[in-house]
Parts: sequence; C-alpha cells; structure tokens
Amino acid sequence: MSLPPEFALIARHFRPLAGEGALDLADDAAVLDIPAGRRLVIAADAMVEGVHYLPDDPPDSVGKKLLRVNLSDLAAMGATPLGYLMTTTFARGIADDWIAGFVRGLAEDQRAFGLSVLGGDTAATPGPTCLSLTILGTIAPGAVLTRAGVQVGDEIWVSGTIGDGALGLRVLQGGLPADEAGHLARRYRLPEPRLALGQAIAGLAHAGMDVSDGLVQDLGHLCRAGGCGAEIEAALAPLSPPARALVDSDPALLPVVLTGGDDYELLFSAAPGDAAAVLARAAAAGTPVTRIGRFVPGAPEVSVRGPDGAPLALSRRGWSHF
Repeated sequence: MSLPPEFALIARHFRPLAGEGALDLADDAAVLDIPAGRRLVIAADAMVEGVHYLPDDPPDSVGKKLLRVNLSDLAAMGATPLGYLMTTTFARGIADDWIAGFVRGLAEDQRAFGLSVLGGDTAATPGPTCLSLTILGTIAPGAVLTRAGVQVGDEIWVSGTIGDGALGLRVLQGGLPADEAGHLARRYRLPEPRLALGQAIAGLAHAGMDVSDGLVQDLGHLCRAGGCGAEIEAALAPLSPPARALVDSDPALLPVVLTGGDDYELLFSAAPGDAAAVLARAAAAGTPVTRIGRFVPGAPEVSVRGPDGAPLALSRRGWSHF
C-alpha cells in the first residue's frame, strides 16, 4: 500500500534529518532525555515567504536561515542546542526540487551545529509558504542570560557587525548597488548564531538578547526590562567594510544600519569593570565585540548620538511584524 502524499513527502525529505528521540518520525511525538544537571530552553520563530525571505532566495539558504534565527535565540540565553521541531506549510504546487534544496540546507546546518529534527508537521496552503521552527536547548542552572538584569551604569556591547542584513536585503531587492554585494546578501540570507559567545558570557553579562528587529528597537527591550534608559554613539557601531563604504557614501543609510534588523548579533550589558573579561571571553569564543554606549537612569528610552555628537533623529526604531 502506498503512503498518502503528505507521509510520502515526510519519508522522502524529512526522515533523513531525524535523530535520536525522533522515533524515525513515525509517531506523533518525540521522546528524549535531558542531560543530567541541565535545564531546558525553548524558543520558536517563523518565516513567511515574501516577508522574512525573498521568493527567489536559494532554498538551501532558506532552510539554513530558519534554523539559524532560532539558534540565535539559544545563543542569546547562553544555551547549547539539543534539537528542534518544525512545521512546514508549503504553497501548493511548490517544486519537489525546492523542498529537496530546503532540506539540504537544514542537513548541512544540522551537521555544523550538532542537532537534529525531532518531529513536527507538514501541510499545504494556497500561499505563501510559511515555515515555523521550535528550537530546544539546554543550559546549566543559574547560567541563563535573560533580558532582565540590566543595571544603571552597565556598558552596552554588541557582537560582530550590524547593518549588513538590512543593507543586504536592499541589495537583493535591486535598490542599492554595492562593491561587495555578495557579502551583504550572504549576511541577509545566512545569519551567524553566536552560540559560543553566548555560552562564554553567561554568568558575566548582566542581560542580553539577539538583534533581530533592529539595534535601537531591541535595545529598547533591554531598557524596559531593566527600567532604565540607554545612550549609544552611532560612530561606535561596528560596521563591515562594505557597510562602512555605503554609509560613508550616503550618510542617510546610517539609520537603516541602526534600525533595519536581520543582524542576529548578540546585544548585552556588563559592568564597566568587567570590560577586560568580556573582551577575553569574546576572543576565546572567536567573536569580536564592541562597546557602543551605556545604560543610564531615566525613562526606558534609547538615545542615539550621531557621528557629529548631536542627537540622531530616527523616523523609526526598528522592524514591526504588524
């Protein structure tokens, strides 16, 4: 007897992704053991075609981005990946080759980040394609890094470089020429979850999160959780060489860099006296970090000073899902 189309698709594409505990994707749930002395960390993110990725993005990069944006949530809490559940709602008529490419990207990143699929669901829709992933990780008790915990006087740190994702989207949409368009496009399509850094600063940083909806807007979340304000200097924001070249040629792009989102870098606070330790742990994790400002008394608002030292006017603070 042949399998129904949905189950045939699962067997053909997703069963090879299954790891221990997934029961070969033949049951309605997974069964797994949590390592002794660890706590479970769970997060979920969804991606919608035309909203979170472009319809002509390579399918393998879509699979990788779906997994990586969720891994970034684990990184922000200092957690270690354990596995994931995934719900795929494909647009009717989607090519089997597209699904195969999507799964190929997932398989490559499963090997790179050391986890596997535990289960999920597959359905069809008139469109657009909607993809949802629930990530599971573990962490030692007392080591969880959350948004709450900011202290007035803490320094504000950010990993890697910001603005590449937002500029890369503009490049892919044809609205922005760039000498190194490939780097910016790659940063939009393939974020780098800072897992090693998150684990390294757990217990040292006071609070943290990943930057997904824009540096300024996400910093505001830390301010609200900590009941204080923040001041940052745009001139200190770490930019990649292609992003720097674009901003230097068109200063109007600076607000895009600060508010555009899709960075998936870690944003965290630490005591001024711990700066050397932060730098040492970041170096050991192989991820550069930069101080860009500090938390201050007052309302939970973010103040940005431009390169000239004057307040920088921003028409928006970040990405909105609605």
